[in-house]
Amino acid sequence: MAHSTGKTNSQDPSTNIWIAAMPVAFVFLWSTGFIGAKYGIPYAEPFTFLSIRFTVVIGLMLLVCLVTKAPWPKSVKTTIHIVIAGTLVNGVYLGGVFSSVKVGFSIGTFIGFIGVALVVSSKVAGAQSNLIGLGLSIIALLGITTGTLYQKKYCSNMNLRSGSVIQFSSSLIIALPLAFLFETMVIQRTVQFISSILWLVIVLSVGAITLLSVLICQGTASKVASLFYLVPPATALMPFFIFDEVLGPIEFVGMAAVVGGVALVTLE
Repeated sequence: MAHSTGKTNSQDPSTNIWIAAMPVAFVFLWSTGFIGAKYGIPYAEPFTFLSIRFTVVIGLMLLVCLVTKAPWPKSVKTTIHIVIAGTLVNGVYLGGVFSSVKVGFSIGTFIGFIGVALVVSSKVAGAQSNLIGLGLSIIALLGITTGTLYQKKYCSNMNLRSGSVIQFSSSLIIALPLAFLFETMVIQRTVQFISSILWLVIVLSVGAITLLSVLICQGTASKVASLFYLVPPATALMPFFIFDEVLGPIEFVGMAAVVGGVALVTLE
């Protein structure tokens, strides 16, 4: 018994380090999604882009399910819960984000609800496209936050492989008709577009979503949901080096407010 206890304790430090690093890894990976969207969106309209992304993810994860013989939900009720969570996390959130990027909403202004008043005062300035972008960004943040809370409550034990197939399929059912009805569905097959799709599929839709599901299982829903408020500040810093976007003092005050708010939630 003593030997077994010692072995368990020797594994604790590395396990604790990995658990502690997971939120940081998730925030970083999820933040790159905005950059991937901005790289890819000039070559396909938002819901057309998302339809392609979802289709590729579904095919990839379905193959993984078949090879690994992943278990599927045992009841219709559980499946419906997974569909609702996936629609909110993938459909509403990503639809809002990609649409806001398409209308020209600056990434730097998507700071989050806590800092949004400070950011809007300097960035929106009455411009219609920015007001639309702000609205779409708020819808996106509501979708991802609500979806996270819902998944924690009703389907936190779902299998990550089969659950991903179900959730991205439900999101595709929403994105594809919207693309067909309101977009030209024209795609420019450039290196940037293909690279963006591959990054968003492998790193975001597979890697980050898997991390998110693990975090939902391990932590309280409110703490996991609060991580999304760290994504906009992290994302806003990236364009300094990639798109030459400029952030002023007001934006940094907004970021500080967001980080402080998340810290209070996380440390409770």
